[in-house]
Parts: sequence; structure tokens; C-alpha cells
Amino acid sequence: MKHVIASCLFLLFLFASIQTGFAESDLHTDNIIVILDASGSMREKFRGDQTKSKMDAAKEALKEVLAKVPESTHIGLLVFSGENITDEWVYPLGPKDTDRLMAAIDVPQPGGGTPLGRYMRVGANRLLEQREKQYNYGNYRLLIVTDGEATDKSKVAQYTPEILNRQVRVDVIGVDMKTDHNLAKDADSYRKADNPGELVAAVSQILAETGGTGTDIDGEDAFEDIAPLTEEIALDLIQRITKPASNTAIGTSRVNTTRQQDQTPSPQPQQPVQQPVQNSGSGTGVWIVIGIIIIVLGIILFRRAGR
Repeated sequence: MKHVIASCLFLLFLFASIQTGFAESDLHTDNIIVILDASGSMREKFRGDQTKSKMDAAKEALKEVLAKVPESTHIGLLVFSGENITDEWVYPLGPKDTDRLMAAIDVPQPGGGTPLGRYMRVGANRLLEQREKQYNYGNYRLLIVTDGEATDKSKVAQYTPEILNRQVRVDVIGVDMKTDHNLAKDADSYRKADNPGELVAAVSQILAETGGTGTDIDGEDAFEDIAPLTEEIALDLIQRITKPASNTAIGTSRVNTTRQQDQTPSPQPQQPVQQPVQNSGSGTGVWIVIGIIIIVLGIILFRRAGR
């Protein structure tokens, strides 16, 4: 019995990763949005290194590290308060074009305040939109580079748990701050950068931590891994992998501020994740997955009836 379930699970993983209207490379694309603080204080020099302004050092660090990021990665650069910025999406989230990305990083000039909460929401919602298009495959993260506390702290307090609850990773770099940023205790990671060298190291360390999706399978090895599953574990696994993370936009609904990782699905009705209408092949993949689940459950019920 367990081998029948394992075989069906193997097919479930296989068919869920094909015939979905996207090439596999598109489905598994990693997505990183950099939120860059261009407030007026970023024009100041480091307290311990008067050779560069914080903005110049941030630009150099981002250019040095992002140039080395794999070409398959999607990058977005979202800038707030730049005095010369007409479009906050200096580099809209999309495929990495190194020359265009490097030019975009050079554009912002420091200007106004620090409305960080608003831009965390904008960046997170763009990632959620992309995750829905990729059928919840890939990695999604916000990298925040800032030198001061937000002027909209209430929004930061509201949106941060909502972002984390949706399993979007939040990494923060505090640039030459006298104390740790308020996000230090809430973000997935926090690093201080009190000089240009530490800033480069912080960006490098964060972007080096991009992990696998955990959804890939690899032929016979994968089958051997799932073969020992019991009936109960198999049913639980089916339930988990067919329940996507919430892609509901931040701020449009209130959610439990406690992360829901590694918990059994709630019996409460969940917001359905709509498939992108522009992908004509997506319906085929969805019905294949549904069909296989029905077959698996049918086999289990049939075997139970015959015992």
C-alpha cells in the first residue's frame, strides 16, 4: 500500500512542476527586491570613515554584489525619498540585465524622509504577485538598506508580521546607525554596517544565503526518499503541498501575525489563490494535480474497504 501511495506522490510532484504554462527555469526563479533608503541622511559620511557618503557606499556595495548574482535571478530596486526619483521602481522586478541594473543603482540622490513601512508593503506585494505567477516556487526576499528609523513606524509595525506570515524573507542592513534598527528584532536577519567594507560584507552575506525551494525532485533518488512514507504521512503531505502560501496582498486583509510555518492547515476557509489568466496552459497543470490527488485518495479508500 505504501508503495502505491509513494508512486502517486512521485507523480504528483512531477506533474505539478510541468505543464503549468511556464518553463521550469521560470518557475524556480529566485526573486530579490532591494529597498534602498535615499533619505537626506544618506548623504552624510560614515562617522568612522569620512571618505565616502553612506549613499555612495551603498551604491558601490549593491553594484559589487548584485553583479555576481546568477543571471537567472530576478532583481528589483525600489527607492524611497530620492530627490531626483520620478519612479520609485528604479529597476522593476524582472530578469537581471547587469548593465541596466548597474546604471539604475547609480541614479538615486538623497532627499527626503524615511517612509519605510509604505515601501515594505509595496515591495512585498510585488513579490507576492510574482510568487502567484510562479505557482509558489522559488525564493522571495526583501533586502532593506537603511540608515534610520522609519517615519511611519506604525505601518512598519503593522506590515512586518503580515509580510513574515506570508513567508517572504526580510533582511535588514542598518547603515552606520548609533543603535540597532527597530526591525532588528523582527526581521529574518539584521546586520550592522558601520563602514563601507562592512556594508559590502553585509550585502554579500545576505545574498549568499538564498536557498533552494525544497520543491524539486530528482528521479529515482526522490522516489527512494518518499517510498517509506506511511499512509498517514502521505495524506498529510498531499494536504500540505496542495495548500499554497498566502499571496493575498499586504494591507488588504488582517492576518494572524504569528508565522504559520510547519503547522497543520487550519480548518477555516482559506482565500483561494487565483491562477494568472495570461497563462493558457495553467489550467491543465492544475487539473492534472487535482486528478492525481483524487486517484490517490480513491486507492486509499478502496484498499480500506477491502480490508
